[in-house]
Amino acid sequence: MDLSHAVLLLAAGLAAGTVNAVAGGGSLITFPAMIAIGLPPVPANVSNSVAVFPGYVASVAGSRMDLPPARTLATLPPTAVLGTIAGSLVLLATPARAFEVVVPFLVLGATAVLAFQDPLRRLVGHPRDLTPRRRTVTVQSIVALGSVYGGYFGAALGVMLVAGLALVLDATLARVSAIKNLLSAVVGLTTLVVFALFGPVNWAAVAVVAPATLVGGYVGARLVRRLPPVVLKTVIVLFGSVIGLFLLWRALG
Repeated sequence: MDLSHAVLLLAAGLAAGTVNAVAGGGSLITFPAMIAIGLPPVPANVSNSVAVFPGYVASVAGSRMDLPPARTLATLPPTAVLGTIAGSLVLLATPARAFEVVVPFLVLGATAVLAFQDPLRRLVGHPRDLTPRRRTVTVQSIVALGSVYGGYFGAALGVMLVAGLALVLDATLARVSAIKNLLSAVVGLTTLVVFALFGPVNWAAVAVVAPATLVGGYVGARLVRRLPPVVLKTVIVLFGSVIGLFLLWRALG
């Protein structure tokens, strides 16, 4: 790895850490950067998943004041771990083409859910009208499906989690974003362990990107707390739309 490659990865890591904390989707910055320095797609994807983990941890630290009490979150991390393991094993064991075609529609669908959150709430009911059992089952399902996706590819995982959780949780968007950061960190830690043991990780690239995402993640999380809810929602929807359209173009190109 020469100096120009290191500078490219450093800049991509800073940007990705910030974007992940605000909206999710930072992997669409670091993954192409790893491709650009010459890594094949699968090693680039695996190395990227490992490298962005510190940024998720920093996002949790930056948004910890918005997290709900620990007892209300206790059942979500185990679901995230199991879902992530499943998605990671699928990545290592199967061709990626079929899933690559589906991913853009998942991202665009999640973005649409967040964009039309209020009409959908009127259609399916406000979160406070849900029974505790129905809310629990729905939240667990969202976390499970999102974690499978996060273990497989992960780009725009934050958009998908925010969209789903905001629809069923009676909470501010800042709190939903903080929960998203925590779950993303769990997904990131799980992929790190799985790929470190079984995946073709390029540790030189990880060594450059990981510290940069740590700085960017903390800065982004602090920024979220300062943004008005409508601005934060608009940023996430716009970024999710760009990500989904980019993935669709790449899958069909």
